[in-house]
Amino acid sequence: MADEANRSAFLEIQGRMVETTAKLKQVQIQIRTKETEKKRAFLTLEELRQVPDDTNTYKSIGRTFVLEPKPFLINEQEQKFRESETAIASLQTSKEYLEKQMGEIENNLKELLQQDPGIARQIMSLSVINTI
Repeated sequence: MADEANRSAFLEIQGRMVETTAKLKQVQIQIRTKETEKKRAFLTLEELRQVPDDTNTYKSIGRTFVLEPKPFLINEQEQKFRESETAIASLQTSKEYLEKQMGEIENNLKELLQQDPGIARQIMSLSVINTI
């Protein structure tokens, strides 16, 4: 009875670990994407600021280029930069939370394995059978 309860507890912990790992990877990918957007906005801003005010500036919309005033493009890039910074901060908070959750899951798994060393042997025998 206790063996079956430990097995089901292990399967639950394993499922939570897989789910949390997937979420953590997704958040890391989103952070990298937002950092790229932020860098692109920053570099575009730097180039726009070097252009004289009377220069024609164009905004790319798909395959079309639309004439836009320089201040409008600068404001747009500054807004993209700020939005990226806000999103990165939010994603960092999510990442920290998920990392903390992973630590708790790992501790739960360690406790379970210390309580019932027989489960560790069963897991190892299953992993050896699955690799054959």
